[in-house]
Amino acid sequence: MMQLPVTRIDASQFDELDPRKYILIKGARVNNLKSVDVAIPRNKLVVITGLSGSGKSSLAFDTLFAEGQRMYVESLSSYARQFLGRMEKPEVEYIKGISPAIAIEQKVNTRNPRSTVGTSTEIYDYLKLLFARIGHTYSPVSGQLVRKDSVTDVVNYILNHDEGARVLILTTLLIRDGRSIYEELTILLSKGYNRIMIDTDVAYIEEILEKPEDFPLEGKEIYILIDRATVHKDDEDTQYRLSDSVQTAFFEGEGICYVQVVNGEQKTFSDKFELDGIIFEEPTVNLFSFNNPFGACKRCEGFGRVLGIDPELVIPDKNLSVYDGAIAPWRTEKMSEWLVPLVRNGAKFDFPIHRPYKELTPAQKELLWTGNEYFSGISSFVAELESQTHKIQYRVMLSRFRGRTTCPDCRGSRLRKDASYVKVGGVSITDLVLMPINDVIEFFKSVDINEHDRSIAKRILTEIETRLDYMNRVGLGYLTLNRLTNSLSGGEFQRIKLATSLGSALVGSMYILDEPSIGLHPRDTQRLVGVLESLRDLGNTVIVVEHEEEVMHAADQIIDIGPEAGTGGGNLVFQGNWDEIRELKLSGEENSLKSHTLDFLLGHDSIPVPPVRRKSLHFLEIKGARENNLKDVDVKIPLNNLTVVTGVSGSGKSTLIRKILYPALMRLKGEFSEEVGKFNDLSGSLDRVEAIEMIDQNPIGKSSRSNPVTYIKAYDYIRQMMSDLPISKARSYKPSHFSFNVDGGRCEICQGEGQVKVEMQFMADIYLTCEGCNGKRFKQEIQEVQYNGKNVSDILDLTVDEAIAFFRESEPKLADKLMPLQEVGLGYVGLGQSSNTLSGGEAQRVKLASFLGKGSGHKGKMLFIFDEPTTGLHFHDIKKLLKAINALVDQGDSVIIIEHNMEVIKCADWVLDLGPEGGEGGGYLTFAGTPEEMAKLEGNYTADFLKEKL
Repeated sequence: MMQLPVTRIDASQFDELDPRKYILIKGARVNNLKSVDVAIPRNKLVVITGLSGSGKSSLAFDTLFAEGQRMYVESLSSYARQFLGRMEKPEVEYIKGISPAIAIEQKVNTRNPRSTVGTSTEIYDYLKLLFARIGHTYSPVSGQLVRKDSVTDVVNYILNHDEGARVLILTTLLIRDGRSIYEELTILLSKGYNRIMIDTDVAYIEEILEKPEDFPLEGKEIYILIDRATVHKDDEDTQYRLSDSVQTAFFEGEGICYVQVVNGEQKTFSDKFELDGIIFEEPTVNLFSFNNPFGACKRCEGFGRVLGIDPELVIPDKNLSVYDGAIAPWRTEKMSEWLVPLVRNGAKFDFPIHRPYKELTPAQKELLWTGNEYFSGISSFVAELESQTHKIQYRVMLSRFRGRTTCPDCRGSRLRKDASYVKVGGVSITDLVLMPINDVIEFFKSVDINEHDRSIAKRILTEIETRLDYMNRVGLGYLTLNRLTNSLSGGEFQRIKLATSLGSALVGSMYILDEPSIGLHPRDTQRLVGVLESLRDLGNTVIVVEHEEEVMHAADQIIDIGPEAGTGGGNLVFQGNWDEIRELKLSGEENSLKSHTLDFLLGHDSIPVPPVRRKSLHFLEIKGARENNLKDVDVKIPLNNLTVVTGVSGSGKSTLIRKILYPALMRLKGEFSEEVGKFNDLSGSLDRVEAIEMIDQNPIGKSSRSNPVTYIKAYDYIRQMMSDLPISKARSYKPSHFSFNVDGGRCEICQGEGQVKVEMQFMADIYLTCEGCNGKRFKQEIQEVQYNGKNVSDILDLTVDEAIAFFRESEPKLADKLMPLQEVGLGYVGLGQSSNTLSGGEAQRVKLASFLGKGSGHKGKMLFIFDEPTTGLHFHDIKKLLKAINALVDQGDSVIIIEHNMEVIKCADWVLDLGPEGGEGGGYLTFAGTPEEMAKLEGNYTADFLKEKL
């Protein structure tokens, strides 16, 4: 086998490689790729790296995956191909040795508000199937198993008796409305029945009807005698006869059948699913579906939350005792009469009225709501208020304590209440979806299921356990299956998609992943690498577009694209493994490669540690934060410096900043905001925060026509500039003619998008170049208007770097407007690049550039919140980003960054670390201080990795 070369392959070497062992790409020219030849070894873990915009995704997704998808489409029927016939071949000479391709891209946030972790990973679909197949229903009254008897159960019971035993098959005589018992007997006789049983005596119906006075029926138990039979175990005719008789008994008795052994016991059978006077629903898939009206909770209609009395508003300060006024509505002079009985009689039932509410036991907290014989609880108080709502003062009081709360019927699981009566191994589906995934895994490892049920559910259990294992291995074991996906961080959502794709565990495929490590703490990265390695070991080629150093170390092969971004990139700079990198260093040849990746890996370039940490005199202080898994956290956040909030995945970082701090500040400023998480108090130098900017990874704009140049408001200048040209004036073109958002100059076939979306029902939607404008977005006559040789479409196709160079001399104001995009490392992005092609990290940096460009009237009193801004960034680009962020702090603004990247953490003025674990094991503030102080900690996950960087 030929040794893979370290540098770019010449054609003679390339043609000698075996396509059964390599994926061969020859002359790739997609986007900025400059006729790249690359041989990717099959069944290996390959990392493609390079600067943002160097051409990594062009090689991995726009070339490799696009060709894999096109080849798949060609294998479909001619009927299916008619919808896809125009799929373009990537611009490449040839690709050989390609496998079926699965792409896990870093798509923008398009989450269904009803989607949960369980539904998006398909685990919940399998759980529904499991409970429908082998779930056993238990009565909430007696706790007894609810079951119904089948004809087979009754026949088996009869045949279990001794050979020759005589049995009677009976059912209850039902008297229909309006009929007498004798009329009912007459009808029975006409149906062909001859005998009935009165108490324990058998009598002929004809005799009863002839001489009713001899057969007193009042107050007697009357049964229809369906059949008399003798047990013959090996006689098929007997079995058929018994089955037919039992079926008849169930029909006549509306679900009830009695078997009376002559001179023996009588046993009752029922084909009704009922017990303790309750008729239960039989387990079906729809019973466990909250997206189906049949299975959705009747109270909250499948949303998990209801508008009701919010316990957080009733008891806002958990540090107060009942005596000190913990129960807010009972603080007024009139309403305190509800509190007096509790204070006076608390000692009689051992209730600690002077103990802070947060230290009460769950039973004591429950007692405050339910009350007892000594005092009326909060629930009774609320009921009293609701009965007086004709009075305005009571309506006002109720409104103060109303909010969206967890539905009490379904406990937030969104399923109808009786779904929780169905259990597998003693646990209901409601219990399972509310458990952390780690606990669900432990449950299935030790679940007690009988052999019959296990044989039925064997395949389902395997699928559930496999998917749960992948969720745990990608570092999401702390999540619950009921957690809404719209409450997850960007990194968590990405890894859910990864776990979902890996759950299929295909063999002989080509997996192409886009930065699976985003949002992952270094502690968990090794587990992710293990997942990728196991996928490779199954016999798959795993190609990862990645910047994370630890993933590179684990790779069998590293492919570096560059050396720069945009037009300065698109070349194969380096290809090899770690041994070859070390050989390069020893030989001193690495300097000739001009690789930013190698510079950082080999230590020639680095992000310097700031010589001085900024001090702050002003703080924001949050007290009692307890949303999601936060454990009553008190935290001080310094202003006018760079604060980084870190901790392992799921430790509570996003909850603290995005669910509590940001919406609470927005509400204080009187601006519309989403629901605020639970906390006691927000105080400190609030007057020093006049405006808040949340710069997250959600898409820029709401339309796919949105792009960087429109978002930073530079396109208005371009439209005006084009409309001022002589040819435009001659044709009466206005600025609107150069807009792709309104009718006029845009192509009406694609509505100014340049592409037409073809909606596919059996695979992902595809985008085809518009045939009307050939992807140019504008009508032909508009394209005839040119500025220095370029029409409006050509200008939109320029990268930011190219546009700055193009306009620097002639339109310096426009060039200055574009500069912020370059400063945040987006010089490679096209001016008119559609927002739906931008990664989350790129969208975030466009937002930062937009702010840097327009500025604010609140200079020095702005608070910026960044959620993992290093997403998709190379070390070299992180350097640029930190420069832009520090420029904000240097002008007096405050910056808070939620981040795992050690290069950013080491540059912080102040670090807040949450943990120590994720999920229930997290939610504590484990450290607050400078990076140097943090590095001295022992046993702290973040500190362990930070020590290596300082």
